[in-house]
Amino acid sequence: MGFMESLSISASGMTAERLRMDVIANNIANASTTRTANGGPFRRQQVVYSSGGSSFGDMLASQMGNNTATLHGVSVQGIVPDSSPFKQVYDPGHPDANAQGYVSMPNIDTVTEMVDMMGAQRAYEADVAATQAIKSIAQQAISIGKA
Repeated sequence: MGFMESLSISASGMTAERLRMDVIANNIANASTTRTANGGPFRRQQVVYSSGGSSFGDMLASQMGNNTATLHGVSVQGIVPDSSPFKQVYDPGHPDANAQGYVSMPNIDTVTEMVDMMGAQRAYEADVAATQAIKSIAQQAISIGKA
C-alpha cells in the first residue's frame, strides 16, 4: 500500500464520519419537530456506509505481493430514514394533536444520538491519528533520504 493510498483511506473515513456527525446534529435539532414539509413529524435519519472495495482478502493479497487489489476506504451509500414508529405523546392542546389528543413526535432519542455522536467523533479522531502517523512516517523517510 502506497503513501497516497493510505492518506486516501484515512480521508474517506474522515469525510464519512463528518457527514455522520452532520446527520446526527440534524436529528438532534429536529427532535421536537412535529410538522415537516411532507406533513408529518420529522423522521430520524441514518448514514449507510459501504466499503470502497477493500475486503480482508483484497488487503491480504495486496500485502502478499499480488497487487491486483485496489484499496479505497469507506464510502457513503446514502442517508436513509429510520423506519421505527413515532412516539405518541398525550397533549390535547398541541396544534398537531389528533382527535384523541395524541401528538406524533419524532422517533429520536437524544441520548442515543449523543452516544452516536461520540462514536463518530472517536472514529474521526482515529482517522486523524492515522493521517498524522502517515505524515510522520513520510517525514522520517525524507530525513533518511537526506542523510
